[in-house]
Amino acid sequence: MRRGTVYTETVVHAAPERFTADAPYQVAIVELESGGRCTARIDGQRVEIGNLVIEVASKSEIPFFKKHETR
Repeated sequence: MRRGTVYTETVVHAAPERFTADAPYQVAIVELESGGRCTARIDGQRVEIGNLVIEVASKSEIPFFKKHETR
């Protein structure tokens, strides 16, 4: 699974018709450890800029990341 750092984030309240039932939901641009960035949905706890995240799923070609708890 991919890992990265939240570069920026927002919460979507007025979603496109396909995602209306999911609203509100958080979307982030993740700077990947392997290089580059991707746009992803956030699963679970909300994240902030600079948080470490890990990819947990991909649904309909949409990557889902969640906050990565470090020890």
